Order: sequence, then structure tokens, then C-alpha cells
Amino acid sequence: MRSILIILFFILTIVSLKSYGQKWMAGRFTDVKGNVETGFIRFGSGKAPIKGEAFIEFKEDKKAEPFKLSASDLKSFVIARDSFVVAHAPGNETWAHNDFDFVRVVLDEDIKLYAAGGVKTGSGGGGISIDPGIGAGVGTGGIGAGVGGGVSIPIGRGGGGTYQKQVYYYGDNPAHMKRLNDKNFEDIMCDMMGDFPDIVDKIHAKVYILENIDTLIAYFKQVKAEGKTTVTSITN
Repeated sequence: MRSILIILFFILTIVSLKSYGQKWMAGRFTDVKGNVETGFIRFGSGKAPIKGEAFIEFKEDKKAEPFKLSASDLKSFVIARDSFVVAHAPGNETWAHNDFDFVRVVLDEDIKLYAAGGVKTGSGGGGISIDPGIGAGVGTGGIGAGVGGGVSIPIGRGGGGTYQKQVYYYGDNPAHMKRLNDKNFEDIMCDMMGDFPDIVDKIHAKVYILENIDTLIAYFKQVKAEGKTTVTSITN
């Protein structure tokens, strides 16, 4: 009986996550001309307006007729607590079936941190993800970016290559993104968080590594929000 209940729990969880990805949520977008529109947004599904581009659906209010916006129509958008910007996959990576896709803005510092969910290196790929967790921060172009907590929902899948559930990138803008990896993690994150010596010391001491970057991000946001150079460390 216990095994059956556990199986049912996971089935209901999967169904819930899939439905979340299609849920209309309050948000706003900025188009390529700099115009900002506020209303309700959800990630697009089905046939894309432009082949090879991710898209969102937008409506001004709950009763309005929705319309589609391709990645090339947009600079950025906010959905739930997260901000997304338009990007091409860097290097030899591909995302889902789209050449032009969305990445989540995790930290909007001088060196920015981006996240893409379900990425495949080589052939194939896997789009972006929504993180409905509550977070603090500032998004690109003045729109709020959330991170920490919650569930990551991969959008899209692809075949071939090496699959990774969530991949992080860094750069001063989406056009200059590079993959964050074990080798460059310490240097990049220390540069990004250099105003907070306590955090830098913990990164050098390997308290925070790529494997537990979510914990580091939460700690950084806590320190920054409190305006202190030291706070009690968040641990797993």
C-alpha cells in the first residue's frame, strides 16, 4: 500500500508540474523596440510562429484573446517571479529544437548569471525552465528576477548529446554567455560576488561549489538584501 501511495504521489506531482508550465501568470514583456506591455503570459506550446524560435503567449487581461510572440520579437519578459532574456546557445551547445531561445536571469550583477534548463551539449537540447520559488533581485532591463527555492520545470527536450537538467552561464550580456563549470567556478563567482569578502572566503574554501550553487545564490541574496558583509551561512 505504501509503495502504491508513493507512486501516486509522484504521478500527481508530474501532472501538476506539467500543468504549471501551461498556466497563465501575471507578467510583462519588453519588445525589441523597447515597448513594455503588462498582462498575462505563459510559455508557448504547439506550432511556433517562426520555425526554430521559442515563443510565449500573451494577453492583456484574462478575457482578452491571446497572441504569440517569438523570441526575435522580444528583448525580455517576466513570468511568475523570474525574468528571461533572449539568447542563442553558446559554443557547441543547442537548446531544444530552437536556435533562438530564452534563458533565466539568475543574478543581475556586472557579471550576470543565467540559467537554462534541460540543456544538451552536442546534438539536441532542451529549452529553459521556470523557477516559481520566491526570490529577491533585479532583472535585466529593470524587470525583477527571482531565484532560489521552488521547482525547476524543463521546457522541451531533444535527442543526442549529453543531457544536463540545469546549466549556468555567465557574461555581461546574453550574446557573450559562457558556460560555468567546475574549472572556472571559483574565479567567476568570486568576481561576481567580490563586494562580499565573507562569501568570497567561503568560495575559496570550497564551502560553495558548482554542485551546490543554488545554496550559494540564496546566501548571496540574503547577504546583499541585508546590506552586510557577513551573515550566518546557509548550508544544505
